Amino acid sequence: MELKKIFNEKGEALSPILPQGMKNYLIDIDGTVCDDVPNEEPERMGTVLPYPDALKILNKWYDDGHVIFFFTSRTEEHREVTEEWLARHGFKYHGILFGKPRGGNYHWIDNHIVKATRFRGKFTDLVVKQHEIEVFHD
Repeated sequence: MELKKIFNEKGEALSPILPQGMKNYLIDIDGTVCDDVPNEEPERMGTVLPYPDALKILNKWYDDGHVIFFFTSRTEEHREVTEEWLARHGFKYHGILFGKPRGGNYHWIDNHIVKATRFRGKFTDLVVKQHEIEVFHD
């Protein structure tokens, strides 16, 4: 993956960006690619089955050249069982971020464009729709 270098008006380097058309996908695990398994029941993490449509679409996005990262509320102590589970079921991905805050109702504040898509039970290719969003006041 080759990141595009960018600079501000002073010529100072800024955080690089992905090439045109490439996307960074941050995807939750529990309740999104498989049934919801809470951290309090880690014994289920190794036996839960993936949603077939999630495996198919995520691997398609990976094969299409997009970046796939899992972003999970599982903690570092769950890394081994999580990575083994992903490998056993054939998920292709670039990395995993552990320790996502629990409880939902996320407000992601970033200096880069962020697009959020709520999972509602089925993975398909994404389509563009217009929705009202919250933004910072000018």
